[in-house]
Amino acid sequence: MGKVAVGIAVVCGVAVAAAAAVVVHREIKKSARWVKAMEIVQGFEEKCGTPISKLRQVADAMTVEMHAGLASEGGSKLKMLISYVDNLPTGNEKGLFYALDLGGTNFRVLRVQLGGNDIGIVNQQFEEVSIPPSLMTGTSDALFDYIAAELAKFVAQEGVDFQLTPGRQRELGFTFSFPVMQSSIASGTLLRWTKGFSIDEAVGQDVVAELTKAMERQGLDMRVSALVNDTVGTLAGGRYSNNDVVAAVILGTGSNAAYVERAHAIPKWHGLLPKSGEMVINMEWGNFRSSHLPLTEYDHALDAESLNPGEQIYEKVISGMYLGEIVRRVLCRMAEEAAFFGDTVPPKLKVPFILRTPVMSAMHQDTSPDLKVVANKLKDILEISNTSLKMRKVIVELCNIVATRGARLSAAGILGILKKMGRDTIKEGEKQRTVIAMDGGLYEHYTEYRKWLENALNELLGEGVSETIVVEHSNDGSGIGAALLAASHSQYLEMDES
Repeated sequence: MGKVAVGIAVVCGVAVAAAAAVVVHREIKKSARWVKAMEIVQGFEEKCGTPISKLRQVADAMTVEMHAGLASEGGSKLKMLISYVDNLPTGNEKGLFYALDLGGTNFRVLRVQLGGNDIGIVNQQFEEVSIPPSLMTGTSDALFDYIAAELAKFVAQEGVDFQLTPGRQRELGFTFSFPVMQSSIASGTLLRWTKGFSIDEAVGQDVVAELTKAMERQGLDMRVSALVNDTVGTLAGGRYSNNDVVAAVILGTGSNAAYVERAHAIPKWHGLLPKSGEMVINMEWGNFRSSHLPLTEYDHALDAESLNPGEQIYEKVISGMYLGEIVRRVLCRMAEEAAFFGDTVPPKLKVPFILRTPVMSAMHQDTSPDLKVVANKLKDILEISNTSLKMRKVIVELCNIVATRGARLSAAGILGILKKMGRDTIKEGEKQRTVIAMDGGLYEHYTEYRKWLENALNELLGEGVSETIVVEHSNDGSGIGAALLAASHSQYLEMDES
């Protein structure tokens, strides 16, 4: 072989070796990145752990806080607000009633025709309206004027199927799903906003008065006869169709719980005890916090950067507003520290709340063999293409970790309520049945979440007791419940009864 040929062979050999070295180096780098990404996921999973022992601690802490919140105002992170609902619907309510359900980024207007004498709901209609984001942080007048205008439009479309008794004013149940200090069944001051709303001038104002003024500005003659929290509305709606309903839990954009308490077990109640001997308590359980909650650095960062740092900690790990955002934060760290999506961090991944919980739910519940839904969601929302099946499986696992933790912690909260009511055990010779009315998009649409919640509750209660506890979906309980409470607190009630 000539010198030139030898030289070319050597150069080629060196080039091949160099190329091979580059490939090996790239593979090692890729492998190291994968190891780092898996470390992040595993570390997160460990910190999110919810063994039964921990869930029992959370449930016990919930019960303790419930007692403290009932004992005195400000005695607990749980407000344990008195709802002034001491008589839940009976089935005898009759007439046309409206409801306005303001609970998050949408609100609903609803009308029901009630037949009375256990006939139930004869007719119902509703419309859903989105709230422009600018109004969520604008002025109080702007928000309530927008709501009142939409309500007036809805009233104008009242058809022949809905009959208002002649000579009567229309009556409305107002579901307002934010912390309110009620002073009667139809008045209450806003304590603080949650779920992305932040209108400072409205805090401390009577929300019924604000709505009434807005309705007057629209020329709408309607009386607010009941101010209801969505969870209290769900409880009322559930009780209307099932007498065994004693508690309600909302799992949607936000989360809350309400239950029926014995009036004499409320030390901070200073008025006359209601004839029924019962009072519905709006727990505002989203604000629960305990050292037993398994919080991670992602949860702490989310809280610190939120509109309400230090508040609604329980809500921030269990509710629909935040689950997708927790997943995004973990993915972002994987992209930054382990180049999970390549050498550059996808710009969209840095946008807070871009990964909404319905998207997370769709990815988590993707049953296609190649996880096509995951691939499409990553591409459409985060503009991330060319993911491998291996990567998509990790993303599904991440969704599973976040959803499982949230669902199991929700179950622990429910156990806390059952303990407070003495319904976590079976008393000998007693045939009790306890129904918890559930509502909210998270519970309704996120099947995996619902499954984990129900499994955890059964596990916590044990075989015997779990057979006496029923978790029942109460669809649109909050809207219908508000209309039912408007009926049971109507200004014409005594007239109808006589």
